[in-house]
Amino acid sequence: MTPLSRRAVLRGTLPLTLAALAAGGLAAPAAQAAYDIPDRAEDLAQYVDPLIGSAKDGNTYPGAVRPFGMIAWSPTSTTGDQTSTGAANGYQYNATRVRGFSLTHVNGAGCNPGAAGDVPIMPFVGEVTSSPTADFRDQVYASNFSHADEVAEAGRYKVKLASGVTSDLAVTTRAGIGEFDFPKGSPANLLFRVSNSLNGSEDAEIDIDVTNQRVTGSVLTGAFCGRRANGGTNNRKSYYRLYFSASFDRAFSGTGTWVDSTLTKGGTTARGGEGYATGAARQGKGSGGYVSFDTSSDTDVQMRIGISYVSLAGAEQNLAKEIKRRDTVASVAADGWDAWGKVLRSVEVAGGSDAELTKLYTALYHSYLQPNVSSDVDGRYLGSDFRVHELEPGQGAQYGNFSGWDQYRAHTQLLALLQPKVAGDFAQSLFNLAKQNGGVWDRWVHVNGPTHVMTGDPSAPTLAGFYALGVRNFDVQGAFDSLVKQATVPHPSGLSDAGCPGQCEGQRPNLAEYLRLHYAPQDTCHCWGGAAETLEDAAADFGLADWARRLGRAAEHSTFLDRAGWWRNTFNPSAGAEGGYQQARRSDGSWHWPFSPTSDVGFAQGTSATYTWMVQHDVSGLAAAMGGRAKAAARLDTFFHKADGSWATGGDAFRYDPTNEPGIHTPWLYNALGQPWKTQETVRAMARLVYGTGPSGLPGNDDLGTMSAWYVFAALGIYPQTPSTADMLISSPMFERAWVHRAGGPTITITAPQASESNVYVQSASVNGKPGYTRSWLPESLFLNGGTVTVEVGSKANTGWGTKAADLPVDRMPTAPAPVPNLPTACVVQGSNCLQSLAGQYDIDGVTTDDNMGQGVFGTNGWSWPAELLPAPGVGTAAGRPYLFPDTTGTAGNFLSARGQTIHLTPGRYSALDAVTASHNGNYRGDVTVTYSDGTTSKASLMSTDWAAAAPAYGEETAIDVPTRHRNTGIHDGLRVRMWHVALAVDSTRTAVSITLPNLPNMKVYALTGRMA
Repeated sequence: MTPLSRRAVLRGTLPLTLAALAAGGLAAPAAQAAYDIPDRAEDLAQYVDPLIGSAKDGNTYPGAVRPFGMIAWSPTSTTGDQTSTGAANGYQYNATRVRGFSLTHVNGAGCNPGAAGDVPIMPFVGEVTSSPTADFRDQVYASNFSHADEVAEAGRYKVKLASGVTSDLAVTTRAGIGEFDFPKGSPANLLFRVSNSLNGSEDAEIDIDVTNQRVTGSVLTGAFCGRRANGGTNNRKSYYRLYFSASFDRAFSGTGTWVDSTLTKGGTTARGGEGYATGAARQGKGSGGYVSFDTSSDTDVQMRIGISYVSLAGAEQNLAKEIKRRDTVASVAADGWDAWGKVLRSVEVAGGSDAELTKLYTALYHSYLQPNVSSDVDGRYLGSDFRVHELEPGQGAQYGNFSGWDQYRAHTQLLALLQPKVAGDFAQSLFNLAKQNGGVWDRWVHVNGPTHVMTGDPSAPTLAGFYALGVRNFDVQGAFDSLVKQATVPHPSGLSDAGCPGQCEGQRPNLAEYLRLHYAPQDTCHCWGGAAETLEDAAADFGLADWARRLGRAAEHSTFLDRAGWWRNTFNPSAGAEGGYQQARRSDGSWHWPFSPTSDVGFAQGTSATYTWMVQHDVSGLAAAMGGRAKAAARLDTFFHKADGSWATGGDAFRYDPTNEPGIHTPWLYNALGQPWKTQETVRAMARLVYGTGPSGLPGNDDLGTMSAWYVFAALGIYPQTPSTADMLISSPMFERAWVHRAGGPTITITAPQASESNVYVQSASVNGKPGYTRSWLPESLFLNGGTVTVEVGSKANTGWGTKAADLPVDRMPTAPAPVPNLPTACVVQGSNCLQSLAGQYDIDGVTTDDNMGQGVFGTNGWSWPAELLPAPGVGTAAGRPYLFPDTTGTAGNFLSARGQTIHLTPGRYSALDAVTASHNGNYRGDVTVTYSDGTTSKASLMSTDWAAAAPAYGEETAIDVPTRHRNTGIHDGLRVRMWHVALAVDSTRTAVSITLPNLPNMKVYALTGRMA
């Protein structure tokens, strides 16, 4: 059916009766209605382009695969190094040289060279005269190809190599069939590079059975992310063995094997791994074998292959059950095409261009590539304990591959919405692996193996989200109790730094300290980043709290709801000039300085500017901490737009990054801030600007379908309010009509009759035929029970829809007693002076003692202030004015660098602010912005002459006069150094609440006092 006839069919009408809605704020339709519905025979697989995301950083693969399939038969490219491909996961569109077609792949993982890529099988034209492993530059046993000779489609991959051989591959869930057509009369071979998994291997073996025309073998491997500098060495380990059994339709004309650089012509067995290093440390290592064919009269070779993580017998059984004797590549591919068409019909749409349909259905295709079946047809699977297990009663399949840190932000919710049975089996699979792993739920599971990659505890919000969306086919109570234990009982691995920062072993790192401090301390958390860990754990704890509420577990609900608010403990209102940021904090309560919103200190694959918004479950609380919804929305405006007003689409650490997960939810935050029209325009802008057709059509690593799931939600005009609940935020549907079919459940119909590229703004909405729906969110009852949503859209923003308090998404978090956390303690009153506390804001230790002159440094070249000659810590006097002086005896900070940050005051009416300043490497002067309680501001001048200057440059008064300096070499130099007193003008008729310093880091503030009016 052509795209034109397809659209004609979509405009037909057929009756569709929807189940009535249960309670949840929406009334059921008054009567059954007729809805436009697409032809059920419509071929949606035609819109899948597996090459989308194969260029730039998408890291997708184009090979043959079924929905959630175990086998994914796809090319392994080379750029001249056999130990590393051109990109993660084996295929880079711009690397047009192939060294094999591997049997397993993981979609979009960004840890180069990715995961899996097991057993590359290379059709080679020519005589095998040397060990292919010794060809470590891939100069001989590889071949170029042109994309003009490549065809990738749902369930099938075909390419003609420059060597003249054509490879045509199709697969079932656990087996594949390939047809290799060699040039007539040329030497023809299939090389089995059994040890050459993407990450290397510990062991591998091959056995060639000439009599039965069969090749079998296995590879012991794993080591995902095992080459990364940030923790990779710790992950150079094996956790699975993949077995394969390949049978052929014709006899072999020759065989051979190799181990390392030694080739054995006529050999039939070989064994040897490559190790997990890279480059020269691994070059020339490994084993494999080949079979040859006579092409003098017959050029075509057909191979059938089954794989298993359990045993060779399992691989053979999988092959026998899934590929029949009469099957060909064409028949298996046709069945695969139909299988894809069936699952893609979980989302059907009316309207849209061919390009829009290609983007949507390829995104849905990528979302259905994982999790991956890891159990055999007989229900056996390899556990995380490296033992063979059987499925739990009622479990349909065991699944592996969970990039939790990525997937729980979009992919797992889409999976639960569209394929709840798969989601339940996946939940049971993760629980099974956790039980086999000593009760530990690993955050990044590769097949069966815990890799510890990334940060946080993503299994908790994942399973909570599954349950919220009605998934019940797993051990709900057992999984909940296990996750609660992980979140409440410290595990010995939580004190380990093995694998840190990128792959820390502790899944709730240093939990005892986290429970004591109510945040993850940067210096002792044994995690990737303390602030990020705090935010991730708060999200996980909210998921457990909401899940507990649904289960009637009142005690756990109360406990975890309180913990879900601990994000406040790493929110520093004095960080940055914009109104506070998430910031790394030490175990002594002090903040980690220096600070910049663009820094990743304390964070994982993101900056403070991005992570500060990672509070989906308590947006109202975050807004209050930022000064209210209007101020928070204004900050979001800056986050999404460059200074010239254009959209931020990546590459700017201060702004939105659509290429990675920590901030992908932020376009929808405007709904909770009362400005939903900005969600509508932002979502549509990002979908248009960073998603496209063609190999570069994904903005970043697809991360096991996460980026693709984001696009599916964006196209439907909905997005999960939180990762662990089922309420959905409304944006702007891209299609005239969409039918969301929950497998085995009800349908949700979303209609936007005027949908177009320019009509991005919601004008009005109705639900179940009832007009006047003004909420900017949809309740979970709609998605559990089915229903209809109609959204009228237009080209101009309706700034009234969805803006009233009653229309905003509902946070299930209690309102905090103090809206702004971590403000300084109340000032110390001395007469008419209010001595301000700068504790926690000091960023450098510029003071040393006589017996330890190397413990601190002020400025450069190792110079410091002598502690014995400075005022004692606490209340003291300088230049006749009282101050609260910092501690100078330890290693804590005692000078505050002027970095453009906001310093909150004890609110008061002050006639002036007295500051003690010091500077190094020059004289400095800059404006201070004083902010008042009514939102108004004034300016004052802050100045500081160089500490070693003979006289003040700006007429300052000497505050502290010291006759000598320390140096870290252990000397006093006898040079006079001084701190200065500066008075800042303040309007005494208004209540001053904060000052914002200039960005002059060489100028320091030592103490600050307000003169009360």
